[in-house]
Amino acid sequence: MTSKELRKKFIEFFEGNGHKKIESASLLPTDQSVLFTTAGMQPLVPYLLGEKHPAGDKLVNIQRCIRTNDIDEVGDDSHGTFFEMLGYWSLGAYWKKEAIKYTFEFFTQELNVAIENIAVTCFEGDETNSIAKDTESAEIWESLGIPKNRIAFLGYDDNYWGPTGIEGPCGPDTEIFVWTGDGEAPFDFDPNNKDWVEIGNDVFMQYNKTLTEKSWENACKDVNPFGQEDFKFESLNQKNVDFGTGFERALMVLNNYRNIYETDLYESLILKIEDLSLKRYMEFPVEMRIIADHIKASVFALNDGILPSNKDQGYVIRRLIRRAIVKAYQLGLKENFLIELSKVVYPIYDGVYEFDKAKIEVELEKEEVKFRATLSSGMNKIQDAESLSGKMLFDLHQSFGLPLEIAQETARFYGVEIVNGAVEEYKEMVKKHQELSRTASVGMFKGGLASGGEMETKYHTATHLLLAALRKTLGNDVNQKGANITAERIRFDFNYPDKLTPEQIKQVEDEVNKNIVADLPVDLEEMLYEDAKKCGATGNFENKYGTTVKVYTIAEISKEICGGPHVAHTGELGHFKISKEESSSSGIRRIKAILE
Repeated sequence: MTSKELRKKFIEFFEGNGHKKIESASLLPTDQSVLFTTAGMQPLVPYLLGEKHPAGDKLVNIQRCIRTNDIDEVGDDSHGTFFEMLGYWSLGAYWKKEAIKYTFEFFTQELNVAIENIAVTCFEGDETNSIAKDTESAEIWESLGIPKNRIAFLGYDDNYWGPTGIEGPCGPDTEIFVWTGDGEAPFDFDPNNKDWVEIGNDVFMQYNKTLTEKSWENACKDVNPFGQEDFKFESLNQKNVDFGTGFERALMVLNNYRNIYETDLYESLILKIEDLSLKRYMEFPVEMRIIADHIKASVFALNDGILPSNKDQGYVIRRLIRRAIVKAYQLGLKENFLIELSKVVYPIYDGVYEFDKAKIEVELEKEEVKFRATLSSGMNKIQDAESLSGKMLFDLHQSFGLPLEIAQETARFYGVEIVNGAVEEYKEMVKKHQELSRTASVGMFKGGLASGGEMETKYHTATHLLLAALRKTLGNDVNQKGANITAERIRFDFNYPDKLTPEQIKQVEDEVNKNIVADLPVDLEEMLYEDAKKCGATGNFENKYGTTVKVYTIAEISKEICGGPHVAHTGELGHFKISKEESSSSGIRRIKAILE
């Protein structure tokens, strides 16, 4: 079965059963507790909590995702950072019986999986939180022909899903497994047998999981990691079903392949890497799989406007790109290759996704040229070393752009020892470097002020209104990336991939001036840092914050953690005017503005 056939079968089956298709959401999530969209349910959280979805209460889609918690496993048979998730949902429309029946019929009737090769798991229950053993799901599976010896009950780690962040909708799940081993499936189901591969699951989202007040207090004191005892489970008014199956893994199982890289979602990429490197896949499977996965993840991230940087999502993408380049270097591929490989990604998803090829290729080339300028020297330094100390790891990062994880991985590849305690020494040097950087900034007020005079105070307050206006105009993904304020002007840097149009600049100006004319109060409250985050305050330089922070609120417009001086009312600011908008660096725009 090809990927196009599986896409078509999945969507058409659930559309035929009354579900409405919705488009894949961006990889950049609206939920700030996670870096990337990691599951199909993530963009649907408001609707799982009770809001009405415009498409109705029965939905289906194929969601693009990035997960990096398994990045060290990439290169094995089934793990990838980029993947797609086949998903269908009931937002209170139906419950376990209908959901399990849909899942069973899709796999056995549409995909022709033999019932003799199917096993399932269900949640074993939790008496402490009054969550019952899921015998209901087990009985439904039995009624469809799955015998008791093929049904196992497991705990939280295996059969409880969600939330994507610390708190949110969640519930027990039931998972479907397919036998992939030689010969007939064993009579009794053993979930630990690697030949039983999990191919999909139905999550029954009936609870909202929240931290207890005591646990919030402990979190502020850095007492936790959290355990199940730190949470309370409240029943949702709307019971939801969230089904998910990994697209790549499903293709692997349905075609009886040994790994996901044999599917048509990767085959052409592997062949291109062989062609470029003049090496055979069978001799270097792990390296080629990592390159294929990482270039695909990078292409999709860049297409969604996530640009390489040294923070948050941008750092992850930079790490993926650099790791792919390092693996290619180990294969002897020492010329630029990322653009050539990106051109192989597009046809795989022809008719499924639209790609901004020019933007993607410009960013890939910039990253590759920049990294290759120092890569060879860094790699030679590792190869020539008898062992690596913490100082050498630090130098490799600072001078040659090799992140710690990549330096460690490269050392293992070349058989170079890493001295005991080197990683701890590296981390201590990073910490000292950060402290020195902050010390060098003494004399600058928080927020980029050159001094604390009347005009600087006005300009500083205006940056809060500017950021709020940028987010309203360009989207909530915009964040402050730097600021410099004098008595004459604001210089404000923010992340955005494109030059602002004249219409966008005017819209930002008008929004700021509207909030100035409204003469809004600027309120200050001091609170614990964790409480500030909990109440929705935003901030950009978390390593500078102490236990207690100042939160400035401007009506419903802005709520930010900030240390600089502010006016009492926005009406004191005057008329706001943008004098210039320009590029500051890759993916970073700069606005210069004045108050008249």
